[in-house]
Amino acid sequence: MFVDVHSHLAFSDYDADREDVIARLKETRVSLVINPGTNIQTSREAVALAEQQDFVYANVGLHPCDVADVKDEDFITLESLARHPKVVAIGEIGLDYHYPETDKSKEALCFREMLRMAKRLDLPVVIHTRDAWEDTFKILEEEKSSVLRGVMHCFSGTAAEAERCIRLGFKLSIPGVITFKKSNLPEVVAGVPLASLLTETDAPYLAPVPHRGKRNEPAFVIEVARKIAEVKSLPLETVAEQIRRNAAEMFRLDA
Repeated sequence: MFVDVHSHLAFSDYDADREDVIARLKETRVSLVINPGTNIQTSREAVALAEQQDFVYANVGLHPCDVADVKDEDFITLESLARHPKVVAIGEIGLDYHYPETDKSKEALCFREMLRMAKRLDLPVVIHTRDAWEDTFKILEEEKSSVLRGVMHCFSGTAAEAERCIRLGFKLSIPGVITFKKSNLPEVVAGVPLASLLTETDAPYLAPVPHRGKRNEPAFVIEVARKIAEVKSLPLETVAEQIRRNAAEMFRLDA
């Protein structure tokens, strides 16, 4: 019933106990996990894991922090990987201006190339944006088309930014940060239609309360759904079912 639309389950953080992590998904009724790629290697690993598990799907993409050494042929490789039947989106892609050495022009070039790839393949995009909202919106608006759609991964913006994302046709993927004491996400989520929300862990990062400080894992996505239900004064089952439908619609799944 619960869905984690963004979990790096193929990362080496799980090499020692991946089977146990997957077993816990069944115990907690997590029925869908989407594993994003961040470069060619992790995209290949995401696809390989998706081939092994019926309920795991993959994204392939180029994280903005991984663009420094990208070559033209890398986009050809990623597009080939994206044609795999278990790939459901292009991502994670986007802009990240957090570090002072950021090459903004190269990030923008790669972001646009990946958006165009998604449009060619009619796949949604999964967007990472950090300290770069205005440029992210600018590029999305310039690259907008009837088929461009997607998800704002690990959404942490303001209510105004949430509204702008939704107007562009994007859903907001809510991470465990919503459970943190000083998070603004409860207030933002309260004003957003449930039909515009998804749930994620971004595992192995950002474990929600009561697991904060530990390695995150997809089973913990239930805590995100529980907090959304609390904020919206709705039964947990109602929230989980709507978010499952949102994910199935966005990624064109029979989930």
